[in-house]
Amino acid sequence: MPRHTKKPRRLVVDGRAYLWTLRHSHHVLDSGLSADCRETLTLYPQPVGTGGPLRIVFAEGPGRYVPGGFPMGSGDVGYVRGGSLNLHEPGAVRALLDAASARGWQPGELWAVEVDGWPLLEAAAAARAGDARSRG
Repeated sequence: MPRHTKKPRRLVVDGRAYLWTLRHSHHVLDSGLSADCRETLTLYPQPVGTGGPLRIVFAEGPGRYVPGGFPMGSGDVGYVRGGSLNLHEPGAVRALLDAASARGWQPGELWAVEVDGWPLLEAAAAARAGDARSRG
């Protein structure tokens, strides 16, 4: 049975559980084209009440891609000439969580925290590439 795309997924890192979701948003222009596309990855520390959510936002911009569908895959974000991740992959989510933690985010923060995902992407993509090399 396929997974329901809007149902939060579970990730456990160093004994701490998180639920995570991925959402795409954009504005529709009068022409019908999409503009201002963004992917928002949200991690919710568990159990509920032990910390506020972490929102990692990837907004489109020069030299970046945040596709809204065909021909790119859902959840793909990256630099035109650089690192990329598929935000549907648990390993990519883990790498972004690790990068956010390395930059000072703490899962026990009581309020929601929103961070720009682009400064985290290169470190997370490099970590994923290193993981792939160590398995291969």
